[in-house]
Amino acid sequence: MTWRISIFVLLLSIGLIAGGLWLDYQHFLSTPVATSEPKTYVEVPKGSSLRGLAERMTAQGLLKQPYYFIALAYLQGDQKRIKAGEYEITPEMTPAVVLERIASGKVVQFAITLVEGRTFRQVLAVIDGHEHFGGEGLASLTDAELMERLGRLGEHPEGRFFPETYLFPRKATGLDVLKRAMAQMDKVLAEEWEQRQPDLPLASPYEALILASIIEKETAVPEERPAIGGVFVRRLQRGMRLQTDPTVIYGLGERYDGNIRRADLREATPYNTYVISGLPPTPIALPGRAAIRAALQPAEGGALYFVARGDGSHVFSRTLDEHNTAVRRFILNQNE
Repeated sequence: MTWRISIFVLLLSIGLIAGGLWLDYQHFLSTPVATSEPKTYVEVPKGSSLRGLAERMTAQGLLKQPYYFIALAYLQGDQKRIKAGEYEITPEMTPAVVLERIASGKVVQFAITLVEGRTFRQVLAVIDGHEHFGGEGLASLTDAELMERLGRLGEHPEGRFFPETYLFPRKATGLDVLKRAMAQMDKVLAEEWEQRQPDLPLASPYEALILASIIEKETAVPEERPAIGGVFVRRLQRGMRLQTDPTVIYGLGERYDGNIRRADLREATPYNTYVISGLPPTPIALPGRAAIRAALQPAEGGALYFVARGDGSHVFSRTLDEHNTAVRRFILNQNE
């Protein structure tokens, strides 16, 4: 009889211990990680094991029971899904939430936005001014040096980078952002070129990029872009000069002080479309997809001229007489 009591006591003790461990494990699951900081970052090196991750988090004070964390991973089938990267941990996260983030590869992402209509040098200033790229000094490189580092030696950088918001991990570089933006522009330009209208006066995707950059600079009204594209395409088809102020401004470079003078319109720069025929040699800014589409799918019509109203929109005219009337009204403020 005594041995039966001993076995009962042993089993009861094991049950109580197991039950206690189970309750303790449940408490572990429902309790947020141990951090008092608004944000804590965990770096998971490439090739890290589950055990190594648990030990790293314990060393940072985030876990008190690393073996519970390991057990959780096995129970969820995440023991082999640990992904390298930097992860942001906040005080309200439970161990299960932290594990899901790491197993899913939701690494810390930072954002940078390249804006339509900006020049390449303005983009470099934005990158160099970003808190995570400070010290790289990309703007100090020549165009040729930069394009060589990007693997595109011999190409002009203007207009080559697609304007949008890019997310990147902390260890990314400014060159990494430029490479992504360049690849995205290649992709978008190829897609839009495939959908182009027939018989356009554009011999290559690069010429479309040049025209798109001019359209981007000419109007801030999205609905007008196809109409602006139509004017420029018709002028090119008829051998008329584009006569667009943004190209003049780009050709002036740092000499531009906010005003275009008569002498500027007569100055023979490679970008002065009042002087040169056809397109300038390179883009003059970063065009977005809408501007590229406007260059390759311009609006039909007969307008050959346009003038700004003063509110961001434009008046379009078919004849020079109509255009001159619009200029007198909206530019010279002479009502007839």
